[in-house]
Amino acid sequence: MLAGSAIDACAIVEPNPEMQKAALKRTPQAEIVGSLEKLLALSPDGIVIATPSALHAEQSIAALEAGVAVFCQKPLGRNAGEVKAVLEAARRNDRLLGVDLSYRFTAGMEQIRDLVRENVIGKIYAAELVFHNAYGPDKAWFYDPAQSGGGCVIDLGVHLVDLLLWTLDFPIATNIYSQLFAQGEKLLNCLSKVEDYAVATIELENGLAARLACSWRLHAGCDAVISVTFQGTEGSLAFSNVNGSFYDFTAELRRGTQSEVLTIPPDAWGGRAAVDWANRLAVSNRFDPQADELLKVAEVLDRIYAGS
Repeated sequence: MLAGSAIDACAIVEPNPEMQKAALKRTPQAEIVGSLEKLLALSPDGIVIATPSALHAEQSIAALEAGVAVFCQKPLGRNAGEVKAVLEAARRNDRLLGVDLSYRFTAGMEQIRDLVRENVIGKIYAAELVFHNAYGPDKAWFYDPAQSGGGCVIDLGVHLVDLLLWTLDFPIATNIYSQLFAQGEKLLNCLSKVEDYAVATIELENGLAARLACSWRLHAGCDAVISVTFQGTEGSLAFSNVNGSFYDFTAELRRGTQSEVLTIPPDAWGGRAAVDWANRLAVSNRFDPQADELLKVAEVLDRIYAGS
């Protein structure tokens, strides 16, 4: 339930007893209920969905059809078809829909997007986007394509594709070429195995060429390598993690051999996507057409998996 701009958790669906205890410790006023149907019967203002990816679209649609706003963990669907179905449900029932594309809400990426809009680095002609994770997911369903929809691309690459399109106001991708690997071997059938390394070249309608790379369990010498760089005729803008951190980032404006630091840690960005959704919900639970951007991201991911 919403109280002004605050959030009160009224109910939780969680089958794991240990996770139930942890959730109740943070939200002691909440009730543990046995199913999504029982939760929706309580008529909450909104619901947060954090389940395996195979359930995201189905559960989001069920909530939206019940008149409940949705904030879903990424990916919203395992493919563009599922994402489109969720968007149609949100529009049909006129309910707010949000997805946890959290890197948009880092101070560094917000500033980079503003500077791109202000044409600070001139014409942008190239971008490089990287997300390498020295670890793989710790849940078995991530490695089943039927449940996850894919491997490192849909898990990590979704953030990179979103940041590329979001920063540039969602231009159309005209050409995409990609290669996916599983344990060092080129992956030819994404239906039987998930990828743990992927590279892609994405050409946008304005001629910009973007190079994307992401992986699980890469021998990177640190926990993670995360970076987004836009090259322009008058300079470049770079966002990168600090000392292999998953949480600490810097942003820089670069011209020639000079660099201006734009943002530095600390930056408590982790929950901002959910807070943004909750604040919007406190004002109105109606469908926001901005959600249509989610389909554009999903369509690019589908084409990366298709290799074209």
